[in-house]
Formats: sequence, C-alpha cells, structure tokens
Amino acid sequence: MDADDWSRIAVIIPSIIVHEVSHGAVASHFGDDTAKRAGRLTLNPIAHIDLFGTIILPVILALTSIGAFGYAKPVPVNPRNLRDPKQHSLYVSLAGPATNLVIALLAAVVLRFAYPDVLTSPDLSIVARLLFWLGFMNVVLAAFNLLPIPPLDGSALIERVLPRQWWPTWLKYRQSGFGVLLLLMFVFPRVLGDHVFEPALRQWGRLL
Repeated sequence: MDADDWSRIAVIIPSIIVHEVSHGAVASHFGDDTAKRAGRLTLNPIAHIDLFGTIILPVILALTSIGAFGYAKPVPVNPRNLRDPKQHSLYVSLAGPATNLVIALLAAVVLRFAYPDVLTSPDLSIVARLLFWLGFMNVVLAAFNLLPIPPLDGSALIERVLPRQWWPTWLKYRQSGFGVLLLLMFVFPRVLGDHVFEPALRQWGRLL
C-alpha cells in the first residue's frame, strides 16, 4: 500500500465513528438517551468497531478502485422515546451525513487557504495529504449514506414521504437492502462511481 492508501484508512475509521456518534447525540437532544446509556456517545473506537464494517471492508475497498468506506456498529435509537418520533427520527438519520458534509467543508476551507496547490503538487506534506483524504472520504461517506437504500440514512427520507399504501412493498424491499448495497459495491461499482461519488466529489473539488 502507498501513502494515499494509508491516509484513506487513517481518516475513514474516525470519520465513520463520528458519523455514528452524531446519530446518538441528536437522538439524545430530542429525548432518547438509549445511545448514551449504551455507552455509544464516545469517540473511543472500541465502542463502535464492527469487525467487518469498520476494519475489513474499508481495507479491502481501499485497495480497489472503488475507494474506502465502511460502517460502524449502528448506534441504538428508540424512536418511541423521541419527543416527535416521526420528525425527529428523520433528523437523527440525517445527522450522520450532515456531520460528514461539515467535516468535508472544513477540510476544504483549510486546504484552500493553507495548501492552495493541493490538487497540483506532486509532493504533499503528510498534513495536507491527510486533510485532502479527510475531506474526500467524508464526501464519499455522505453521498453513500444518502442513497435511498435501507439501511442507509437516505432511506429515512423515502419513509418520511412514502404513501401509506406503499408501505407493504417498501417493507419487503427493506429486507433486501443490504444485498442491494453489496451488489452495487462489488458487481456494479461504476454505477456508484459515475452517478453518486463523482458528481459529489466534483462539487467538493470546486471548493479547493
């Protein structure tokens, strides 16, 4: 693995953890302390690591042309404890991608002013390299998690507006959501790359 591979791995795991903590923090704000009681409102990676999703999958994907991303153990949330379960559940779901976008924006701002040649320099410092991949991977995480495929966060947007008569079909689809994700990642990775990640990263690149 080269320096970029190690940089991607170095930033993707903490980014995933912050993504999950944000779900629990927003849930706690709106009245559900399930994540807090479970000890998940912490940046300690041990509390969030899923062997496959946080370690094995990001490393495998970092070595491919797909790019590194993954997932942590989902933060437990009990919607019934939320003050407005229907609306606040949506906020909880969107907290993760929103946090990733904020991190990417901050990384872009720092890079633009501190390392304006980040896109053209052949020899980046380790700080510039880590900042670049921090922003890059958080854009990927946000775009990926906003896909309307269960169990990703974007599916909450669909559920928020789904007509009641479509729910039986949606529930059947939700059971196969993870299989659809694996199919996209490993069989049709260019669909994700060309139609999800590339447009998002193009917009982020304009900030640099």
